[in-house]
Amino acid sequence: MAAVHFSLPLPVLPQGWSAEKDFKSIGQLSPATQRNIEPVGPHFLAHERRKRHQRTFSEDDRIQAQENVKKVEDDDVGEISEPEDPLMLQRDAKDWKGQDHYAVLGLSKHRYKATETQIKRAHRKKVLRHHPDKKAAAGSSEDDSFFKCIQKATEILLDPVKRRQFDSVDEAADVEPPSKKQAQKGNFFKLWSPVFVAEGRFSKTQPVPRLGDDKSKKEDVEEFYNFWYNFDSWRSFEYQDEDVPDDNENRDQKRHVERKNNNARKKKKTEDTTRLRQLVDDCLAGDERIKRFKKEERAGKDKKRLEREAAEKKEKEDAQKAAEEKERLRKEAEEASKVEKAEGKKVKEAAKNAVKKNKRVLKSSVKDANYLLPAGEEAGAKRVDQVLNDVEAVMAKIDAEEMASLAGKLGGVKVAEEVGKVWSEEAKRLVGAGKVKEGELKVIGT
Repeated sequence: MAAVHFSLPLPVLPQGWSAEKDFKSIGQLSPATQRNIEPVGPHFLAHERRKRHQRTFSEDDRIQAQENVKKVEDDDVGEISEPEDPLMLQRDAKDWKGQDHYAVLGLSKHRYKATETQIKRAHRKKVLRHHPDKKAAAGSSEDDSFFKCIQKATEILLDPVKRRQFDSVDEAADVEPPSKKQAQKGNFFKLWSPVFVAEGRFSKTQPVPRLGDDKSKKEDVEEFYNFWYNFDSWRSFEYQDEDVPDDNENRDQKRHVERKNNNARKKKKTEDTTRLRQLVDDCLAGDERIKRFKKEERAGKDKKRLEREAAEKKEKEDAQKAAEEKERLRKEAEEASKVEKAEGKKVKEAAKNAVKKNKRVLKSSVKDANYLLPAGEEAGAKRVDQVLNDVEAVMAKIDAEEMASLAGKLGGVKVAEEVGKVWSEEAKRLVGAGKVKEGELKVIGT
């Protein structure tokens, strides 16, 4: 818009002027005492806009608001551009656990990679489009069910805990592994790499090693498979829990549902671990690099053998004796290695058995001590759960040596009061060492 300039006389008030004097005298000032002013700023521009379009204040405010909304929508079009599924728009807001929160906000292509800023922008765009007031103003008779879906999706995705729970069961973010036939067509790395990228989102250790390509070094390939065979996942399945009844009177039902949910989570976790192990096995079986490394290793051994045979032939008996001696030492070393491995295995098994035995001792100690209640007082299910949960918590915080030490202390006492004292001292030790928070142990720490 071109600048508009005009001048108005600015009077200079005479000395001694007061409000009681005639204002008409101001206009009689000489031109030399007058100044020129230029109206500028948003208020002047708004005035000119209303004047040019012949609008009232309310009409101009309404039109400006509509243009601002359109500008916001145009600014966000690059972030959320996927079309809306008509079936999704008809979703029942009560079935929020079954909805795809990313699809509701138009972030299907981003999913777990979506940033907080993108989620907020997506929410703003969806609200501008589906707000009940806006639809009502446009004459639409649709209900606000999908608007509630938008609000619920935003609530879940902006809460780090709830979002992680949803991401744990977000099957839409998974990448299906290729079949053996597909991988054999020359696209092995192209097909398998996205699978491990998708699975890597659950890793507690970041960054996750990449599958690499046909030119990857042996050390890198071994590191990749070692990482996945020892994968440490944060994935959980709380999102699929059955709703716990919010009824304080029906405690047994509430406890039953909680146990049922815990068992279901453990089962799903075990199934997921088995699935991932099978996936890594399938990838390893089709990885031509492993076959090449083994072939190269065998070729190197064959080369050494041929060189040794040539040396034996040239040096005749002396070389042959040296080779025989060398072979004898190799076999002895191999046997020693086997014996050492067998002994190591026995030691590990013994250590595992010792840990299992010590765990039984710890659990038996509280059971034999009537779950740390005075003699004659019956331990209810809640008391049993609380004490066993504390025992499990303590066992999770101590190593094998500490567990053995604690088992030794408990094995030497039989009186319930002394058993409780041993557990109480152990709880104080763990709190002092920072391994257990104050109040985390409900019974043993009291």
